[in-house]
Amino acid sequence: MPLRPALAAALGSAALVCAAVAPATAAPAAAPAESVTVDSTGRLAADGTVTLSGTYTCTDATGPVFISASLSQDSPNFRHGIGGTQAVCDGAEHHWENTGEVASEKLKPGAANVEATILELRNTGGLPLPFFHASGRQDITLTKA
Repeated sequence: MPLRPALAAALGSAALVCAAVAPATAAPAAAPAESVTVDSTGRLAADGTVTLSGTYTCTDATGPVFISASLSQDSPNFRHGIGGTQAVCDGAEHHWENTGEVASEKLKPGAANVEATILELRNTGGLPLPFFHASGRQDITLTKA
């Protein structure tokens, strides 16, 4: 299975599990050394491909870790998932870049809001459950690529 569909399936499953068990598995606040940022500009190609980027730092991961990003433009209640990138949680600052395709008529150049999250799938009793390391939001400008 290609990486992108597998990653989307894993993140989607994690989100469903998280929503179903959030009160029982709420993660503690991110350690001060963990953070994720979003660059102030994103790129929008004519075919609807969006590229977002930023930096992240995380530590103490025992399972696979991903940087997910979502973007909203006209409605804060509707977000477009923009890819996912595998992360390395070694305490150092790293660059991330996610690319995803959105129907070209849905987005336009201009103001938008991005949320990026560092999500680990931790093995808990044989079941991979989501553990959130850090999350960040940023108002950005989408520019034509």
